[in-house]
Amino acid sequence: MTQGSRVFGLLLIGLSAVSAAVSDGATSRGVKAANTFLATLDQKQRKAVLFAFDDAQQRARWSNLPVKMVPRAGLRMGDLTAAQRSAAMALVASVLSRRGFEKIEQIVEGDEMLKAESDNNPMFGKDQFYISILGTPSETDPWMLQFGGHHLALNVIIAGEHGVLTPTLTGAQPALYTKNGKTIRPLGGESDKALALLNALDDAQKKKAIVSYKVADLVLGPGQDGKTIQPEGLKATDMSDHQRAMLLDVISEWTSIVHESAAEARMAEIKAGLNDTWFAWSGPITEAPGKNITAYYRIQGPNLVIEYAPQKLGGDLSMHVHTMYRDPTNDYGRKFAAK
Repeated sequence: MTQGSRVFGLLLIGLSAVSAAVSDGATSRGVKAANTFLATLDQKQRKAVLFAFDDAQQRARWSNLPVKMVPRAGLRMGDLTAAQRSAAMALVASVLSRRGFEKIEQIVEGDEMLKAESDNNPMFGKDQFYISILGTPSETDPWMLQFGGHHLALNVIIAGEHGVLTPTLTGAQPALYTKNGKTIRPLGGESDKALALLNALDDAQKKKAIVSYKVADLVLGPGQDGKTIQPEGLKATDMSDHQRAMLLDVISEWTSIVHESAAEARMAEIKAGLNDTWFAWSGPITEAPGKNITAYYRIQGPNLVIEYAPQKLGGDLSMHVHTMYRDPTNDYGRKFAAK
């Protein structure tokens, strides 16, 4: 095990107190963590990691593909010292919830597993993730943290008391693996909760929810900023109260990634638009216990688009998943950034 791997693997334990802290200090916590990270860098590194907040090119420089196929900018984790990497990941953890950071850690660890399974292919692994900061970390003015690589693109905007996580892509390959005797499914909740919701629908509701055509990948994924699509499927107004609660529980798998205070505000916003929110499903309606679904689904509302899209590459659709989380009205926090 490399020094970097040991540092990353111990981060969740070391940062639990930080990410589980009361949410009132989320903004100041993020600013402090950002400045602590920046203080570890030399002048050349600082120049590489910092971008203008309105740098449209850097803002959109994210993908589900490996960095060798779609180059990122910022600082590569494999080029940092152990202390710098630890500070970088402490920054990521500071703007996320404890569970959100755990999910990110599991996605990155999965890419390390993929590297090992691919004859140590340098295209994959923990070293191939990048971090960048857009704007100046501030408790009042908007700034943005980007962290991502293969199957991960976090875009976290901090604007005073507000925290915005969209657009963010979370994926996994392998989407199920074993580490230290424990089965890990980074996107297990996203799979299981959606299937449970589908199974809770009656036949008439399922007929509305299940679309008649196949969807193979994300519709509003990388490079699709600003694109809109028409909602389809089953509308939340045609669900029972229990089913609507299950729908919100599915949505929470994405909203709860960001720090708690921002996640709470985001869920309140989504609940306010729930009557105009839709659930659509494309593909198989069953899955073996403990495995991920092989169907695509979408949740779409006035300020929300979520997509879950299994992938053929690798042969087993349950083991390779892309997901997308957007707010068409506030991607990149443009509502707050304009104030």
